[in-house]
Amino acid sequence: MTWTNCVTIRSMTKIFLTFSTLLLLSLPLAACDPSPDPAPEASEQDLFFERLGLLCGKAYAGLLVSDQEADAEMVGKPMVMHVASCDLNEIQIPFHIAEDSETWDRSRTWIISRTADGLRLKHRHRHEDGSLDDVTNYGGDTAADGTAGRQEFPVDAESIASFKTNGLDQSVTNIWAVEVSQPGQGKAQFAYELRRPESAGGRYFRVEFDLSKSIAVPPPPWGE
Repeated sequence: MTWTNCVTIRSMTKIFLTFSTLLLLSLPLAACDPSPDPAPEASEQDLFFERLGLLCGKAYAGLLVSDQEADAEMVGKPMVMHVASCDLNEIQIPFHIAEDSETWDRSRTWIISRTADGLRLKHRHRHEDGSLDDVTNYGGDTAADGTAGRQEFPVDAESIASFKTNGLDQSVTNIWAVEVSQPGQGKAQFAYELRRPESAGGRYFRVEFDLSKSIAVPPPPWGE
């Protein structure tokens, strides 16, 4: 074999090995780097929960806006909602009602959490000494998608059993709702609502809070 032929064979071998190496290196990349699946679109309930989270750490003033006789003692009384605690799965909102210029009822906390199927609203009630009320942890789960601005929570079985045990049979048809406006709206508000059908007395309770301006954070609810 001549020197020229040897050089030619060596050159061709080098080119072949280089091409083979590049081909082998490309195979794992093709196998291990598929086109990523598109991110799932956020649901209305995800958007609602995110809106609430944007209020975390802030407090807002509100008032009763419904006018049923059952709530006459609350008419005109200052109210405060405080988005006091937030994580990826739960948001706690203490609800404070002024009794007079110096005394506040700090017994109530609304708790909104994620579930495998949607969202859940629960109510925690405590006495001033911190002990839980006999009627506490009641509420319900969403039965429909709702919207980014409003979610409804029909009463659940646990709550129905508690209401019946404590002589509150009229509450077994409760439907609660929570609303939160899109941030930046001129008349942005947070609202909490309770409704019952006419067959159960036609109950309607609604409080609204002005989100355009936060206020000083209140003391913690009783027992916390």
